[in-house]
Amino acid sequence: MKPDIIKILQDLGFTEYESKTYLALLEKSPISGYAVALNSGVPRSKIYEVLGGLVARGEVIMSPGTPALYTPLPPKELLEKRRRKAETTLDLAQNALEQYMYNKENRENIWNITGRKDILDRVREVIRNAKGHILVEIWKEDAEELKEEFMEASKNGVKILIVAYGNLEFGFVQVYQHDLSEEITGEWGGRWIVLSADGREIVAGIVSLGDDSRAAWTMHPGLVMPMTEVIKHDIYIMEILKEHRTILETSFGPNLIHLRNRFKFGSTGVSIASKLGM
Repeated sequence: MKPDIIKILQDLGFTEYESKTYLALLEKSPISGYAVALNSGVPRSKIYEVLGGLVARGEVIMSPGTPALYTPLPPKELLEKRRRKAETTLDLAQNALEQYMYNKENRENIWNITGRKDILDRVREVIRNAKGHILVEIWKEDAEELKEEFMEASKNGVKILIVAYGNLEFGFVQVYQHDLSEEITGEWGGRWIVLSADGREIVAGIVSLGDDSRAAWTMHPGLVMPMTEVIKHDIYIMEILKEHRTILETSFGPNLIHLRNRFKFGSTGVSIASKLGM
């Protein structure tokens, strides 16, 4: 066997023993594992482990019997198989590294988005990029505009939990109906959205002021973590209400309104536009 051929196979990812085994089989096959060891110089104590690895990768074919016989994949097929695997690996590496750089660049930034259309476009993009789960607090009017994106994400296996202000009927996802939708809208004079995707990025802001709507998009963990937890805690409360509503409303009033009023801190009836000085 020529050392340069073994080196070429090692550059392709073969071990030295795998290289010697494959070349021995090219010279003569089908043969038994014992014969492969004799012809290749690979120790008998190692040959079946080496052959097993090559068979598992589909680079050597084993014919069952006593003894089992081994045949190599033809060189053209072997190289094409390796080429496809390398191209797939390179594509995956490129996507992963680009995504890593994208995340790294944006982890420290908080991007300001102005205008309802641009905010909802960013929300759509975040929904489309989600891989595992989405948590969102949103008004019915705005959720309806994003229904197609939510539905597609759900079809792709993304788990979606929606805290809805208003009677939202999305049969394809879990919707938690917020009991104080009208009171909150009246208190703040507008609607907002808070969306967390995969616990790694959020879009949060006011969406009911047309071109004057404002939102932030960020992957900054200092904001992603607490805002994601805020949505989770609203869901916790709704699950608790589902099981113990009578007991809780006895203490805190219908839909816990007395509890909410206790923490208004003077924000009643002032519109969002006024709060922003518009």
